[in-house]
Amino acid sequence: MIESEIREFAKENFVPIVRPKTKELLIEKIKEINPKNILEIGTAIGYSGILMLLNSNANLITLEKNENMAELAIQNFEKENLLNRVNLVLGDAKNYIENTKEKFDFIFLDGPKGQYLNYLPYLLKILNKNGLLFCDNVLFEGLVRSDIIAPKKHRTIVNSLRKFLSVIENDNTLNVEVLDLEDGVALIEHK
Repeated sequence: MIESEIREFAKENFVPIVRPKTKELLIEKIKEINPKNILEIGTAIGYSGILMLLNSNANLITLEKNENMAELAIQNFEKENLLNRVNLVLGDAKNYIENTKEKFDFIFLDGPKGQYLNYLPYLLKILNKNGLLFCDNVLFEGLVRSDIIAPKKHRTIVNSLRKFLSVIENDNTLNVEVLDLEDGVALIEHK
């Protein structure tokens, strides 16, 4: 895998990619679920998509709104000979998830943090009964479950993520596990 190359590019260009311990958990859950189809919200440069594909036989639909990121991701999928298993959709994730007829065994949510709550009802509708919704960055730099007042530039995201966690943790139709791992991960399944 071109992992070191992607990690280096991400670091130099300030592209957020999945962190090391979260990466290990993602791989573990992919192997455990053994999905046939994966939905990823937030492709960036393709790093997490590559990880999921290399550790499964699944096909991936990945959603990215930034054209430059999408082009870099396609190049990275190509370098790994994975492009035949990828459908990269350029555009607004909400539009896709509201309208798709597809169902998914595994959904990796790593898009705009302020939209997690808005995406949730649509994601739960398209998540298969025994599927897993893996949400990254739900504790957002430790600010979400902290008494510290978030810096003004992060306040909207932090408040949105607090509402998101409250909704999922109080929904008795879901099994939810929130892990204080790096930037926080929520694992969500239908009961």
